[in-house]
Amino acid sequence: MTDKQNSEKIILGIDPGTNLMGYGVLRVTGNKAVMETMGIIDLRKYTGPYLKLGRIFERVTGIIESYLPDEMAIEAPFFGKNVQSMLKLGRAQGVAIAAAIHRDIPITEYAPLKIKMAITGNGQASKEQVAGMLTRMLHIREEDMLPYMDATDGLAAAYCHFLQMGKPAVAQPYHSWKDFIRKNPDKVKGQI
Repeated sequence: MTDKQNSEKIILGIDPGTNLMGYGVLRVTGNKAVMETMGIIDLRKYTGPYLKLGRIFERVTGIIESYLPDEMAIEAPFFGKNVQSMLKLGRAQGVAIAAAIHRDIPITEYAPLKIKMAITGNGQASKEQVAGMLTRMLHIREEDMLPYMDATDGLAAAYCHFLQMGKPAVAQPYHSWKDFIRKNPDKVKGQI
């Protein structure tokens, strides 16, 4: 077996929220991912926004200490019409990111559309469709599923990151030989 097949990596996925924040942890060995855990951070009982942010930092730090992730994948806030909701969500995301930075964990941010596309092949998939695909791909038992889709959304961020790990960055496609030559003058020898 090669080092790549033997290598093990833990990925923490976060779905930011101000009432419920979802998370999922994957253990990746070679090209196989297995769910370690998923859950939510329930912030509904905290009345002040700063209390919620403090609790997010404490809980994300606790998850990091428990599972020792090598990397963190986090869902980017989507642009909605409500500016106040967007601001609150951005703060929650920032605090989760700060917890990872505090532990020197590299962070990758994914747009919701990218995560849904990676999991289901449809960027407009519902939370239920994402959860259904994850249960099949990761062989999650029905009794291990949580009633909150925020947990599977956090797991989806981690799984999206896992899927992206093995894919090299692809350059823009070429539309013709002339386009190839224009973009790669160093690869062309002699006269054309």
